[in-house]
Amino acid sequence: MVKEEVKREVELLYIRLINAWNKREANRMATLFRKEGELIGFDGSQIIGKEEIFSHLAPIFNDHPTPPFIVKVKSVHVLSPVIAMLRAIGGMLPSGQTEINPDLNTHHTLVALKEEDQWQIQLFQNTPAQFHGRPELVEQMTAELSEQLKKNKKSL
Repeated sequence: MVKEEVKREVELLYIRLINAWNKREANRMATLFRKEGELIGFDGSQIIGKEEIFSHLAPIFNDHPTPPFIVKVKSVHVLSPVIAMLRAIGGMLPSGQTEINPDLNTHHTLVALKEEDQWQIQLFQNTPAQFHGRPELVEQMTAELSEQLKKNKKSL
């Protein structure tokens, strides 16, 4: 029972992170990280620490029309009662478009730690899913994310 509760709590932490991205709220995103938490961005940028994460994200949200993520959690592994790792896939829906842009598909990895009864992010990595030379895998991931997009629209 504890394991399922941990999985649910870590998945909710991830959803809060994605919602903050989708609403372009740098401060809200940064507060989900541990003091020395790490963010590895789509372009390979490595940002360490809550303050640096905020400083990195704020101009991105202010200066660029960042598309929202459509995500699907693939797994949550409970490594201990206070450490868990989540894997998900993500796609982006550019402004004014109705379909996911396959060039922006990503794998998400989130490592969470629970301290003082609160889950926080130690690491969030956003890795491009290009599948070089394997277009069928790009199509498969995009189809899976498109199905998730349809489910999300139905639940609204």
